[in-house]
Amino acid sequence: MSSSSSVSNENATDTAIKVTVHNRSDSLSFDDIPLLSGEKLHGTAKEVTYLCPHIGPIKGNLTVTNYKLYFKGTEKGHPFILDVPLGVVARIEKVGGVSSRGENSYGIELHCKDMRNLRFAHKQENHSRRNLFEKLQQYAFPLTHKLPLFAFELQEVYAENGWSVYEPVAELKRMGLPTESWIINTRINDNYDICDTYPAVWGVPAMATEDDLRNVAGFRSRGRLPVLSWINPETQASITRCAQPMIGVSGRRCREDERYVQMILDANAQAHKLFILDARPSVNAVANKARGGGYETDDCYPNAELVFLDIHNIHVMRESLRKLKEICFPLIDDARWLSNLESTHWLEHIKCVLAGAVRVVDKVENNRTSVMIHCSDGWDRTAQLTSLSMLMLDSYYRTLKGFEVLIEKEWLSFGHKFAQRIGHGDDRYQDADRSPVFVQFIDCVWQVMNQFPHAFEFNEHLLITILDHLYSNLFGTFFCNSELQRVKEDIKNRTVSIWSFINSHSEDFMNPLYCAAVSSNQVLVPVASLRHLRLWTSYYCRWNPRFRAQEPVGARSKQLLALKAQLQKKVDDLRKELESRGPRVNVPRVSSPVYG
Repeated sequence: MSSSSSVSNENATDTAIKVTVHNRSDSLSFDDIPLLSGEKLHGTAKEVTYLCPHIGPIKGNLTVTNYKLYFKGTEKGHPFILDVPLGVVARIEKVGGVSSRGENSYGIELHCKDMRNLRFAHKQENHSRRNLFEKLQQYAFPLTHKLPLFAFELQEVYAENGWSVYEPVAELKRMGLPTESWIINTRINDNYDICDTYPAVWGVPAMATEDDLRNVAGFRSRGRLPVLSWINPETQASITRCAQPMIGVSGRRCREDERYVQMILDANAQAHKLFILDARPSVNAVANKARGGGYETDDCYPNAELVFLDIHNIHVMRESLRKLKEICFPLIDDARWLSNLESTHWLEHIKCVLAGAVRVVDKVENNRTSVMIHCSDGWDRTAQLTSLSMLMLDSYYRTLKGFEVLIEKEWLSFGHKFAQRIGHGDDRYQDADRSPVFVQFIDCVWQVMNQFPHAFEFNEHLLITILDHLYSNLFGTFFCNSELQRVKEDIKNRTVSIWSFINSHSEDFMNPLYCAAVSSNQVLVPVASLRHLRLWTSYYCRWNPRFRAQEPVGARSKQLLALKAQLQKKVDDLRKELESRGPRVNVPRVSSPVYG
C-alpha cells in the first residue's frame, strides 16, 4: 500500500509516497484506512457526500487522522478515494446552518494551499459535522492547538539519510575555497550571534577581519552582510548575497561596509566594477529609506554599478497566486483563458525573476564580473535570484543531489522564512507574511527545464513532490524560519528529511532525457520572454481531469530510463573507441534553449 500527498481517482497524480503502512488488521477490508507509522485515527463520519466539482457528488465515509483527511466512496464499482494531508489546508469553514434546506447545502469546506478546495456535505440528522469540524481544526492547525506537527510523530525509516545531503564546508570546498581571496569562516557565527538568520558557516573575503564582519553586519538589515553564494573557480567571478544597507533618509554611511564591498570586487582581478542587483522596484527601494533602509549610492560605492530589477514584494505575489487559483479551480473558462491568465500577472512575475537571474548569468559568465544581490532583507527575492543563477551557471545543481544542496544552501541555511511564508500548522491564513516565494522559484526551475529538457538529471515529478511536501508536514525539512531555529528545535534528530524519501526512491525522479556528457559544465541561458513561458498546468491545474496525462508518466519514464541505460553503454563503448583515434572536440560552454 501507499499513502499519497494527494491521491484520488479524480486525479491520479504521480506524487505517491512510498512508506510502510500500518493497519488495524493484517488483512485490509473495504473500510480499513491505510496509516503511516505514528498516524492515529481521530474521527470518522459516515454518509458524507464529497461535492466534486468535476464528476459530481460522491457518497462515502470521511476519516480524520493526525496527518490526513481520508474519504472513501461507498458506491459500487471502483471506489473513489481522496487522501489529503491536513498540512495543505489553509482554512476550514462551515457551510449552511440549522435552517439550511436542499440537498448538500449543509457541510464543511476546506480551502487548500495546493490550488484546490474540498467541500463535504453532511446530513443534519447525523450530527456528524460538529465533531469532524473540531477534529479537522485540531489536526490541520496543530500548533494553534498546542499539538506537534505530524513530522514529529512519523517513525518511518529510509535507506538514505537526507540530513547528510548538505555539508556547508564541503560545498564551499567543491567551489575551490579557500583561495587567496576567499576563506571559509566557521567561527564568527557559530552561535548565530552576528546574524541569527544566517548559517553558521560563511564564505567571506580573506582580507576581512572579524571586526570588519561585525561592523558590516551592523550596517546591513537584520545583520545580513554580503557573503559568498557561488564562485567560478576559473575566473573568480562571484555571486554574493546580502540585505539592504541601512542608509535611511539621513544618508548614513559605513566605511567598513564600503571597504568590504571593495574587497569583494578586488577578489576578482578581472573586473573593475562590482555589479549590484537590487531585486526591488526602485520606488520601493526609495520608500524603504523612510524606514531606515535604502540602497548603495555612487558617492559611497564608486566602483559599483547598481541596477533595480523591478520584482514585486511578497504581498503582490500572494495576490497574484490567489487570482491564479480562481481561474484554475474549480472550472476553467476556455473562452476567456488567455485574458484571465494575463489578469493574474503570474507569468509576468515569473518572467521578471527569470530575467534577473539571466542578467546575473550574463555578468558572471560573459563579462566575468562579480555580482552582489539583495532585496530588502535578503531572504525572499534574493534567494530566488541566487539559486536560479547558480542553477544556470553550475551543472552540479542540475543533478538530483546538487538540486537538494542548492535548496538546503540558498533557501534553508540562508533563512528563507518557510514557517511564516507557508504557515505550517497554524490557522492564520490571512497573515500578511504568507507568500508563494518558494513556489515561484520551483516554477522558474520548471520553465528552465522546459527550455533545456536534456540538461537536468531530475524530472518534473521531483518538483511537484517537493511542493507537495512543502505543505504536507510529513517531513521536517521546511520547518522553521532559519538554521538557528532548526538547531534549537533539534529538527534533524526529531524528524525525517524529505531527501531521505526522495533519495531512497531516486529512480522515480530521474529524467530519461538527461544527457550528462553534453550538459556537464554548460551554462544555460533561458529566454525570459512571455512568448516562451508557459503556465505550469500539470501543477496548477492538476486537479482538473481534463489535464490528466493520458498514460502514466512514471511508467513511461522507467521504460525510457531502461532504454537509455542500454544506449548509454553503446555510447560509452563508441566514445572509448573515438578517444583512442584522436583528440576530443570541445563542446561550447554556453547553451541556448531547445524548442520542439
